[in-house]
Amino acid sequence: MIDTTTLWTVIILLGIGSFGLRFVFTGLVGDRAMPAWLLRHLRYTAVAILPALVAPQVVWPTATEGAFDTPRAAAAAITLCVGLFTKNVLLAILSGAATLYGLLYLLG
Repeated sequence: MIDTTTLWTVIILLGIGSFGLRFVFTGLVGDRAMPAWLLRHLRYTAVAILPALVAPQVVWPTATEGAFDTPRAAAAAITLCVGLFTKNVLLAILSGAATLYGLLYLLG
């Protein structure tokens, strides 16, 4: 169990760090033109965030204590395929969610 003081210290420091990173781009650099190479790299940031958040829940799902789970793997595969073929993020997320909850309902 984590100590309450440690927990709040981590939360506050992460908040300060998050604010600082955002402030650098919006407050300090927001009125200046950025180089083309930096803008090209920043375009991929949003694309990398969702897989980074979802991958641990597919590979080591907490709900199954780290054991492989067919509904989660199938939902990830469907989401990836729909996203690649349609280039529609919302449709990919919704199809993955429908697959996950549909399979959990059918198998559970």
